Amino acid sequence: MTEQSLVLGISGSLRKNSNNSGLLRAASELLPEGMSLEIYDIAAIPLYNNDLVAEGLPPSVQEFKTRIASADALLIATPEYNYSIPGVLKNAIDWASRPPNESSFPGKPLAIMGAGGVMGTSRAQSHLRQIASGLNMLALNKPEVMVQRAWEKFDQDGNLTDESTRKQVKDLLAALQEWTLRLKGIQVN
Repeated sequence: MTEQSLVLGISGSLRKNSNNSGLLRAASELLPEGMSLEIYDIAAIPLYNNDLVAEGLPPSVQEFKTRIASADALLIATPEYNYSIPGVLKNAIDWASRPPNESSFPGKPLAIMGAGGVMGTSRAQSHLRQIASGLNMLALNKPEVMVQRAWEKFDQDGNLTDESTRKQVKDLLAALQEWTLRLKGIQVN
């Protein structure tokens, strides 16, 4: 396959040894041929304030929007906080969608994964899909990667050690690559 796809990876956790950031690091090791992954840290994005939009987007927000625009697809790894996505992830999404006529998201292919507790991150992923729909992102429906009992599948440094989960991530990346190429109108074998 000669077509190269750049995927922007975003973790919904700011924690140093986050399992969700670990999912993205594992993804960078499991990429199919023709795909590259850039992991973007959203920690520098300020709290959303519409007054700041009127003054011009903060540099960290402008950089984030530029990275999204230059990516062929997005890969979001989200934890689940209080049955939903973390505030820091929602904040970054809100910034990148503003102003509405300059949203970075319409038509952007998206894959979602997450590591969490007994239910994985099923509710957070469901909410993220609702947000993606509202922003006209094109979310990949299958396969799903909802890592249950993450504490058993990552080491103390947040590195993914479970082989079956690594295979799930690899399968998700292959499906994202195919989805991205199809949306570009490129014939997929």
